[in-house]
Amino acid sequence: MSEALSSASSQRLRRIALGLDAGGTTTRWMLLDCNSAHLAEGTAGGLSGLMLHSAHGIERLRVTFAEISAAVAAHLPADASLVIAGGFTGVDGHSPELAKLIAEAFAIAAERVRIMSDIEVAYRGAFKPGEGYIVYAGTGSIAAYVDESGAFHRAGGRGVGLDDGGGGYWMAREALRHIWRREDEQPGAWKDSALAVAMFERLGGSDWDRSRAFFYAKDRGEIGMLALAVRDTADADPISREILRGAGIELARLANAMVARFGVKPVAVAGRASKLHPIIEATLKERLAKVSLTYLESTAHEAAARIALQRVEA
Repeated sequence: MSEALSSASSQRLRRIALGLDAGGTTTRWMLLDCNSAHLAEGTAGGLSGLMLHSAHGIERLRVTFAEISAAVAAHLPADASLVIAGGFTGVDGHSPELAKLIAEAFAIAAERVRIMSDIEVAYRGAFKPGEGYIVYAGTGSIAAYVDESGAFHRAGGRGVGLDDGGGGYWMAREALRHIWRREDEQPGAWKDSALAVAMFERLGGSDWDRSRAFFYAKDRGEIGMLALAVRDTADADPISREILRGAGIELARLANAMVARFGVKPVAVAGRASKLHPIIEATLKERLAKVSLTYLESTAHEAAARIALQRVEA
């Protein structure tokens, strides 16, 4: 085929954008056509850039990308020219390794894949540079600000082993810490705690070996899901309410860190953990009384798809 014919053929292809929002618990994807019309969306298992550090993690990335690729293929028109952008937890910027794995799964050139941190994608879905701050709480937690020059600034997001206060993992850890400290002091006290009963039901048993095996063997997304036991017992257990209020305080701290550094601006709150219970929202409003506070629905996968349409070279 001549170069001119090849170029003409390429121009007839219809650009389709796939946006990925990968968190520790769930990965969401959305497919948009060249006019930003919605074609399809779906979910897959949780993913993280941290998985690149182990052979098991890399294999899980490959399997999940293959799963998403198969789901997406059912909605791609025959004349599709696919471009992809993804926001990943555990990534601070572009990751050639992730781009390569995604490109292989979708059989496209790695240059057609753009990788960003999940929080930067979420920010760009909520604000233009310089407009405001975003506080995101999922399995972990972080606050972000993209200034007028496009520079990315953060508070928190140091990982669940170090901090990530107010995220799902943090709430689960706080609950288990309280439960087992009380057991140290009064063995069997868990039977009188709505939180402990709900937690042990999720763990499948009340013995320490069961808690230890789960907490130290499961991935952070699975551990973060234990925060649902805190939510479900808030009406019955004061410790659950204390943890939820603590989560709100931690998330407000992230926003206030940004305000102290860059001045008062609107704050957008996103992520499923931030919406886990009204106590968290009430505490945030109390601690951020001087700023405009809004809650966002999870649209980061759509924001990623729009970034793919705008920024990834065809």
